[in-house]
Amino acid sequence: MTSSLSERRGIPAAPFVQDVKIFLTESGWDPSTALASLQDRLQQYKLAEMKLLAQKRDLQAKVPDIKKCLDIVEALMAKRASGEAISVDFEVAEGIYSQAHIEETDSVCLWLGANVMLEYSCEEAKTLLKRNLENANVGLQAIIEDLQFLRDQVTITEVTIARVYNWDVHQRRKRRLSEKESS
Repeated sequence: MTSSLSERRGIPAAPFVQDVKIFLTESGWDPSTALASLQDRLQQYKLAEMKLLAQKRDLQAKVPDIKKCLDIVEALMAKRASGEAISVDFEVAEGIYSQAHIEETDSVCLWLGANVMLEYSCEEAKTLLKRNLENANVGLQAIIEDLQFLRDQVTITEVTIARVYNWDVHQRRKRRLSEKESS
């Protein structure tokens, strides 16, 4: 019998097979068809895992950048309150840096990506960056949970493949033995 199916964010749950014979009877498959179907499902899980790992890697790279931007905005706001200028080094091109002295400022420009940069007040920038950081952390946590769910489904599918294969081998041996005894 198979366990009840569910899914997580579009990832279908793998059925856990208690009894291979009932599983094959209910599905209407022979062992080779079932194995092919299970192998196909396993490949789909592996592909989904690769995509989720890429998303996780991207988010893990974004979180430190967002934190760094948030720290800079907060530092600018603190210096603005004290009225003193701030001296910073910034990257002009890869490996090429320049120094700048920033007087009191009420706005910052944030790089949004896709060749888009917008100017925000420091307060708006801080709010936006905090929201982006929170969303990135929530998304990262969801991806981690999805990966765990996916790994469980891969394990269940691999166990099911092994059980169907072993059942098929056992049935073939029984048939061979019965054929030898009858001849």
